[in-house]
Amino acid sequence: MTDKKCIVLFIKSPEKGMVKSRLARDVNEDTALSLYMHFVRDVLKTLKTGGYPLKICFYPNDALEQVSAWLGLEYSYMPQQGEDLGERMKNAFLETFSQGFTRVLVIGSDIPDLTRSIIDKAFALGRYDAVIGPCFDGGYYLIGFKRDTFSPDIFENMPWGTDKVFGKTMVLFRGKKYKIHILPGKRDIDCVEDLRAFAHNNRTTDFAESGTMLFIRNNLETLFGETINS
Repeated sequence: MTDKKCIVLFIKSPEKGMVKSRLARDVNEDTALSLYMHFVRDVLKTLKTGGYPLKICFYPNDALEQVSAWLGLEYSYMPQQGEDLGERMKNAFLETFSQGFTRVLVIGSDIPDLTRSIIDKAFALGRYDAVIGPCFDGGYYLIGFKRDTFSPDIFENMPWGTDKVFGKTMVLFRGKKYKIHILPGKRDIDCVEDLRAFAHNNRTTDFAESGTMLFIRNNLETLFGETINS
């Protein structure tokens, strides 16, 4: 059987007040929206370098016109379907596997410095049943399955938005005796302190010249009220 890989990127429609709500309280809604839009563009730039089939899974499910006007018509779009994040991820996997793909990754849009090497490692499932990328705040930024090891109940009754998500997911995996490929931990950017640490850590990385980092450097006073020590 042909091994067909696919990446599903979860995004939100770029509407003020609808994205990065915690960060918006620290800076302002306009700046938080601009940052989020840079996050998504930078993630897409990285994902495109891998040459993997890519689907942009957007929320809310009636935002296709706005999202495609923002990101362009070159991508394959599909709406997020479900009452909560878990149901929406489960349905995205089910839909993508039904289209004939055999390895699927679902990725969030809050890790703009995601690297090509992490994506390649995530697809190298081999003897593993699933792959997961933990966030430092207790969530995860990536989860992936092979079609014959996909388990929908991993997404049910999960305390989304809390620091319990990764731990509870791992408990469920262990209960199924799954072999899990755990990727390097990453910082999810939810508040201004996350953003400050992110900017500091990426001063000398390959991500330093990205759109996100350029925006941060151009808006230091608005974001932090000070400059970042070099």
